[in-house]
Amino acid sequence: MKKVFVINGHEQYEFAKGELNRSLTQMALDHLVANGYETKLTTMQDEWEVDPEIEKHQWADAVLLQTPVNWMGVPWSFKKYMDYVYSFGMDGRLCAGDGRTRKDPSRQYGTGGTLTGKKYMLSLTFNAPAESFNDPSQTFFGGKSPDDLFWPMHLNFKFFDMSPLKTFACHDVMKNPQIEYDFARYREHLAEYFPATR
Repeated sequence: MKKVFVINGHEQYEFAKGELNRSLTQMALDHLVANGYETKLTTMQDEWEVDPEIEKHQWADAVLLQTPVNWMGVPWSFKKYMDYVYSFGMDGRLCAGDGRTRKDPSRQYGTGGTLTGKKYMLSLTFNAPAESFNDPSQTFFGGKSPDDLFWPMHLNFKFFDMSPLKTFACHDVMKNPQIEYDFARYREHLAEYFPATR
């Protein structure tokens, strides 16, 4: 991998200004550039156009999505981005429809991806504490992991035939933040999955 497209999916609210996601985005960009990667960046707070965003996905060897978890998913502005960019990319640039054809009805749904060989990584910020996941005694998530919660997002990238890198998550960021600890963990995570290319 040499080229990484970074997306900052944060939507600014009065109670959440986006400093953490902005810092994690910048940390990723700094790491990538320092280690020989080419980068492109889109943030939901900036203007964007559909065709250039599709081109960024085609250009990249990996897509890194940095996003807060809002109501168990991505913020509305990134959902809007997906509804436009990913839908228009179904013309063969990101996928050739859903993979099925009238000539071959045996083809399975979701097999039309054209970004084969490309990777993606999710980096998530949660108000939920880490202990609320992966533990069946926790009543809300019932033993599910952050990846289980974000299975629809994983499926979106799988629809393009992309492969996952390990998800990174910061937890309890509003009531019990441990920012320096999270930053140190993220540096290690980035170093593992985006090592020096030189």
